[in-house]
Amino acid sequence: MESRNPAFRGNAFGRQGGGNSTPPAEQLQDMYNAPSYAPPATRTMTIDDVVVRGFLTLATLIVTAALSWALVPDDMAVPVLVVALVMQIGIWAFITFGRKANAPMVLAFAAVYGVLVGIISNIYNDLYHGVVFQAVVGTALAFGAMLAVYSLRIIRVTPKFTKFVIAAGLALIGLMLVNLVVQLFGSGDGIGIRDPGNPMAYVFSVVAILVGCFFLLLDFDSIEKGVQQGAPEKFAWYCAFGLVLSLVWIYLELLRFLSYFSGGRD
Repeated sequence: MESRNPAFRGNAFGRQGGGNSTPPAEQLQDMYNAPSYAPPATRTMTIDDVVVRGFLTLATLIVTAALSWALVPDDMAVPVLVVALVMQIGIWAFITFGRKANAPMVLAFAAVYGVLVGIISNIYNDLYHGVVFQAVVGTALAFGAMLAVYSLRIIRVTPKFTKFVIAAGLALIGLMLVNLVVQLFGSGDGIGIRDPGNPMAYVFSVVAILVGCFFLLLDFDSIEKGVQQGAPEKFAWYCAFGLVLSLVWIYLELLRFLSYFSGGRD
């Protein structure tokens, strides 16, 4: 099955197939004359690798989010937000299209993303007191629920399901971009998908949250297949990268959705 995670594309993670034919005599002699030591074979990825790297990535994001919340002054929030967004998109594109997921790149992405998340969270918390805590709890519950759904095979990740989720995600991003363009050059409310006074906004947020949860299912499936197929240990960073993307997507959408029901600043 083709996955959205670049770590799981290609044939068996770049491993070369081969037969079981007997080596020629010359090769056997070379093997006999070789030193008694040999470099260690590449260790394959385990669930523990994904858990550790996922924790490190998420912890990095949380730390930089907390620092940006506490240290970025209100008058500098927008410029810092724009710079963080541009850097985040650049690192995301490098990891996704360049297939360069490793510890420095993924942790750098998490750090920059954390700045963006921290500033947005601070703005929402000033306007709607307590909504950030509610969104964090909701995201944790969504993660636990999707892990249970996947483990019990209540929803099976099939190729058709994968295509549907990816198409839905792209469609949502496209609508967000259209809404932004209309806001900038036309109506201040855009096409209504982010206007609390428009019922479409509620529907859009619910759909976006569900799609984020479905992306978690794709992440779990990629992790499971990576372990089963013997992916190298380094591919655990791709898994951590995908998990953080899905979790932050759910968190930000929950943050906006919950704000629709808040009475505003206390």
